[in-house]
Amino acid sequence: MDKNKENHRENIFNDQVEGRNAVLELLNSDRDINKIYISDGEKHGSINKIIALAKEKKVIISEISKAKLNQMSQTDNNQGVIAIVPPFNYCEVEDILQVAKNKNERPFILILDGIEDPYNLGAIIRTAETAGVHGIIIPKRRAATVNSTVTKVSAGAVEHMKIARVNNITETIKYLKEQDIWIYGTDINTNKYYYQEDFTGGIGIVIGSEGFGMSRLVKENCDFLVKIPMKGKITSLNASVSAGIVMYEVVKQRNNLID
Repeated sequence: MDKNKENHRENIFNDQVEGRNAVLELLNSDRDINKIYISDGEKHGSINKIIALAKEKKVIISEISKAKLNQMSQTDNNQGVIAIVPPFNYCEVEDILQVAKNKNERPFILILDGIEDPYNLGAIIRTAETAGVHGIIIPKRRAATVNSTVTKVSAGAVEHMKIARVNNITETIKYLKEQDIWIYGTDINTNKYYYQEDFTGGIGIVIGSEGFGMSRLVKENCDFLVKIPMKGKITSLNASVSAGIVMYEVVKQRNNLID
């Protein structure tokens, strides 16, 4: 079979992870790896760690020309390495709740209502993983999914984060409420600031889409609406920045509770 056709076929049925940090995180996770492509001549720095780990885990390594690697690449900067993996393994909402239960912690869930930019999704996943979020819920339609760009922007955090794709965000919110989880929506048109709420219980934080915020039904099904203070002339924040601000308020409150 022609090599180009083989690579094309491989990418139809698989995803790819690009960039050195992302591939290192992948190798340190339990996720299956079909093959790792490395640009010939790239034998310095963290590439050596990738090669050593791949050999240890008996992952096939293939050296190809830089031109071919760039042709395969789906991001702007593959850093000389691309890993081919099976499609991202999304979980169920119940799996996220189980993570919190196993840690003996009150659920801390992020609900993304139509985030379409993969760079935003990747940045949110990266922050969520560092903030101790138990899992992220995204819709199956009209939203970014986990792909090579998301994986790279997240610096490999997707390998350590439970992500569920659901048919209906509103119905999922109703289910979470039945599990004693309070739902907080972020919305500029409300009176209460995010730091005035109590985030120490079981919570789900809703972040709306980049251009339109939360959908009407999602907003109506939130228990509380909170906003971030805006002091300048710009009246909105990037979705990943908004998410990060609220997530770390949760971290702050829960750390104070422990202290």
